[in-house]
Amino acid sequence: MAKLAPKPESRPEGIGMIKRIGLFRRDIFSSQPARLYHAWMAQVRMPFYHSFLVNQPELVRRVLIDDAENFPKSEVLSDTLRPLLGDSIFATNAAQWRAQRDIINPAFKGCPSQAFSSMCEAGDAAIERLKKRSDGEFVEMEFVTSHLAADIIFRTLFSVPLPAESAEKVFVAFREYQKSQPLWSIPTLLKMPNWVPRFRSKAAERHADTIRGLLTDMIAARQIEIDEGVAPDDLATSLMTAEDPKTGQRFSRAEMVDQVAIFFLAGHETSASALSWAFYLLALDTGVQDAVATEAQLLSEPPHPTDLSKMRFTKDVFHETLRLYPPVPMYLRDAAKVTAFRGCPVPVGSMVIVSPWHLHRHERLWDHPDEFDPYRWNTENGRACKRDAFIPFSAGPRVCPGAGFGRIEGVLMLAMFLKAFRFETTNRVPVPVAHLTVRSKDGIYLRVTPRDGPDTTAEQTHE
Repeated sequence: MAKLAPKPESRPEGIGMIKRIGLFRRDIFSSQPARLYHAWMAQVRMPFYHSFLVNQPELVRRVLIDDAENFPKSEVLSDTLRPLLGDSIFATNAAQWRAQRDIINPAFKGCPSQAFSSMCEAGDAAIERLKKRSDGEFVEMEFVTSHLAADIIFRTLFSVPLPAESAEKVFVAFREYQKSQPLWSIPTLLKMPNWVPRFRSKAAERHADTIRGLLTDMIAARQIEIDEGVAPDDLATSLMTAEDPKTGQRFSRAEMVDQVAIFFLAGHETSASALSWAFYLLALDTGVQDAVATEAQLLSEPPHPTDLSKMRFTKDVFHETLRLYPPVPMYLRDAAKVTAFRGCPVPVGSMVIVSPWHLHRHERLWDHPDEFDPYRWNTENGRACKRDAFIPFSAGPRVCPGAGFGRIEGVLMLAMFLKAFRFETTNRVPVPVAHLTVRSKDGIYLRVTPRDGPDTTAEQTHE
């Protein structure tokens, strides 16, 4: 029997605008009404602000794919992340974004075998760390997956493992950044000129400086290796030596820090979010967990890329996790020209919101949308929704360039970990909250035991 996946409470209907704004500043989910899981479109109209949330698949496709040029990325989220990511490909639009994309896309596709090896090495290291704590102790899985995902990206970028002390610094700094940096500022929301102060959080800037300082030092060291002709053939070298096919230009040092920041932080944070929720869902449904563990026995020693074709059910589990807990809960766009949605005028400058969180749980699209059911992907409904209403990595020209990387990473890590461990729930039910990514309000705690040890499920105790 499929299990209900934890879902945050929706805001009560009829509360005032001031309270709604307060809820939104703390957590996106708690500020949204339940009707968004059923509506094809919703709009908010206030003085100086007009927004549309679209759930109808035809409108989602229009915004992200068919008419993407007329719906550029909104400055609201970019402004929130600029202290951390600068003017990276995540935050830019138009010609600047296209130039960055032209340099990044070939570099990102250049080292698939090295990336797979990095994943396996980081997975083995994480499993060894977890074995030291797998005596039935309650483990905070968000830190485990954050260290794992950051180590994978670090090895892929720089060909070296991420030191444990650096992993902890990154985890704490990014968690605190999300808590201390508001999701939006009033000057940005109202499209005021750039000279109007944004009143960014000083604490958030300190946390951003911690992370960017680590990356700046690594890039400086790599540039010396490139100049001396001894740099390893990895993603950092590819990015730092890649040239714009039209102009022949490379990224400057400052631009390089921005681009590495988006790969390192967006790549590791989204993967960490997805994996931590996947482990919880597997702990919630022991039948599904055992099926993944059985399939994981097909992994080679060490794993080989061809093994992934054998992990069909594990892939369905990972897709189901991405459906229920899409790492990036909302994509924000601006209307660049006057248009209309469902007969309703959309003025220039309106914010257009595509919400994977609501689209993936939409009551008019998915059968039993709040249930964890990885078997749904082999049903007619699941196949249709995968085509029309499943966008965990966005879609269209701004689809995540690391989408393929993320899918391989998710399936491989689930298989490796389920081959080694058994996961059980505690009495602490995680509550999803949306900051920059979908995380648990108070962490995700699971009981972890070696899979080759005794099965303690029947006798488990809760803290």
